[in-house]
Amino acid sequence: MWEFLKALLFGIVEGITEWLPVSSTGHLILLDEFVKLDVSPAFYEMFQVVIQLGAILAVIVLFFHKLNPFYPKKDAVQKKDTWQLWFKVIAAVLPSAVLGLLLDDWMDAHLYNGWVVAAMLIVYGIAFILVEKRNINRNFPINDVNTIDYKTAILIGAFQCLSLIPGTSRSGATILGALFLGASRSAGAEFSFFLAIPTMLGASALKLLKFMMEGVQATSTEIMVLITGCIVAFVVSLLVIRGLMEYVRKHSFSVFGIYRIILGAVVLLYFLIF
Repeated sequence: MWEFLKALLFGIVEGITEWLPVSSTGHLILLDEFVKLDVSPAFYEMFQVVIQLGAILAVIVLFFHKLNPFYPKKDAVQKKDTWQLWFKVIAAVLPSAVLGLLLDDWMDAHLYNGWVVAAMLIVYGIAFILVEKRNINRNFPINDVNTIDYKTAILIGAFQCLSLIPGTSRSGATILGALFLGASRSAGAEFSFFLAIPTMLGASALKLLKFMMEGVQATSTEIMVLITGCIVAFVVSLLVIRGLMEYVRKHSFSVFGIYRIILGAVVLLYFLIF
């Protein structure tokens, strides 16, 4: 029961932080400092990534009709636009997919620690505040996700490469890139959600494959922890994505920048003291 409650907590944190530009990986690393799951190190390394499957499912459910090129109520033009959107998402995911395959093991060995997380929280917190200040009263040339062209999509994908460093935030890097490139907050957030589907599915598949190739077997408790985390992440993500889309229509991302800076400073202080 105690492990179930801890898995519940990890799922809640994943569901909230995966879509907000505050770094889900960073928060899970920090949570692990205070709440230790009774699992093997190899399983926990895989768990941090695979728990995102629940969060991905929330995007698919919420945007199913928009992402479905076979939806019968769409006319020929709308179906073509949907296919084009998927092609742009695939093009955008390629830069991070290549770098992720090349650098995954090195990143795990050298960058998954509290110091890096704290630094990236602060750096990108400042970046969000500066970009939002730059965009005050700006007329965004891209106000709809379907008007993002291939060049912009690939550039947003290049920004996603920054999220390979823990503490950066995948959604934070892509939203920040979209804002910088002229997308409105809602268009940037929506494209970031869609970009998460192949990105996180690929990352989860890679971690699962590595876990199985190492010949490690998960215990019944570990399987329960993973399933619980995924289900909770799915439910929480449904609420968070809806709330974020409503929020960004009227507000800027500066509040998340302030949050990142404060949290980064607290994390630095914690590691200095302890």
